[in-house]
Amino acid sequence: MTDEEVLGEFRAAEALLEGHFILSSGLRSPKYLQCARVLMDPARAERLAKALAAKIPADLRGQIEAVVAPAMGGLIIGYEVARALGVDSMFVERPQGTFELRRGFRLEPGTKVLMMEDVVTTGLSSREAIAAIEAAGGKVIAGGCLVDRSNGAADIGVPLYSLIRLDVPTYAADRLPQDLAALPAVKPGSRAAA
Repeated sequence: MTDEEVLGEFRAAEALLEGHFILSSGLRSPKYLQCARVLMDPARAERLAKALAAKIPADLRGQIEAVVAPAMGGLIIGYEVARALGVDSMFVERPQGTFELRRGFRLEPGTKVLMMEDVVTTGLSSREAIAAIEAAGGKVIAGGCLVDRSNGAADIGVPLYSLIRLDVPTYAADRLPQDLAALPAVKPGSRAAA
């Protein structure tokens, strides 16, 4: 799938938004890709997940024994990528503010895991999810995401495979360009800003 085809999927789902957005990291951005909206169509979610799974090198793909995604954003794409790979899907969540496996999910010691996100901007949530997966016994061998907003700059400690890399500017709240500062800020994500 080409970058333009991926963006076409987001446009078709009305999931490529422009305005003034507050990201989970607390940074501000003039563009937002609403992955929940693009994944609400099961056929589209399956297409995107298969395309993403195909971008992971075959030798690495063959080692993956489970996919673990951070809740909320990674749930659907994590499940669909796990389905494309033919492995189990699990998720970590933050009931007390820190990611952990719950709901009876277990990883046998050394289970080779793909940590799957919807969007990576700074990589902080990915690193926190990886720490929780490893604390639960898994060995994270790679990360995946639909959208890498860092354009490859985010370091999550393992190779990161994305369906699309974008160079979308982000700004600290006190360093906004005038045109962005003039727009009302919206928090479209699933968790409170940092």
